Amino acid sequence: MSSGYSSLEEDAEDFYFTARTSFFKRAPQGKPRSGQQDVEKEKEIHNYLSKEEIKEKVHKYNLAVTDKLKMTLNSNGIYTGFIKVQMELCKAPQTAADSARPAPSSNGCTNTLHISSTNTVGEVIEALLKKFLVAESPAKFALYKRCYREDQVYACKLSDREHPLYLRLVAGPRTDTLSFVLREHETGEWEAFSLPELQNFLRILDKEEDEQLQSLKRRYTAYRQKLEEALREVWKPD
Repeated sequence: MSSGYSSLEEDAEDFYFTARTSFFKRAPQGKPRSGQQDVEKEKEIHNYLSKEEIKEKVHKYNLAVTDKLKMTLNSNGIYTGFIKVQMELCKAPQTAADSARPAPSSNGCTNTLHISSTNTVGEVIEALLKKFLVAESPAKFALYKRCYREDQVYACKLSDREHPLYLRLVAGPRTDTLSFVLREHETGEWEAFSLPELQNFLRILDKEEDEQLQSLKRRYTAYRQKLEEALREVWKPD
């Protein structure tokens, strides 16, 4: 699917909806479920919006929707809806070896995800990478919000704990007011790599250093042998 749209009419196995509880690992029995924890986080972060205010905003949002991608408010105060994320990648990311699904390219394709108000930026990034079976670490990517004001475009990197659907609700459904963009981290941000990757870099550097050292030793050993041979010729008795 070239548009990257995750449709409700597709087979369940092809859903990439972070709003679905089956998308993430189930919590072990006897422990609080992740959904319940997310509810508490949502209340803590967005406690300045009452249920009535959220209900009113969702209603106004749905009245302004023109593409049928409306939001749904649940009785517990959590709402679900859609966000569109534009892919702006400098290079095609690495995918799993057995993947038949093409990796997202840098041609600006847009993907539509169905998410919950409790889903974070980090979870949205993970969902996009899972959708394309990308093998690279989510820490290598960042989600940006792009705002348009007075003919000016502003891009701001979102923290992993922010909630994209809340930003979408507040801004309204128009993507010419607010849109989301997935990009790689800037080159040189070592924190984007996992610990095993960094350790592998060190092993590679150690190996290259040892190879260079051995090459240098062989070079000077050969040079020393030639000097010694030349000295023996000079001091050779007639």
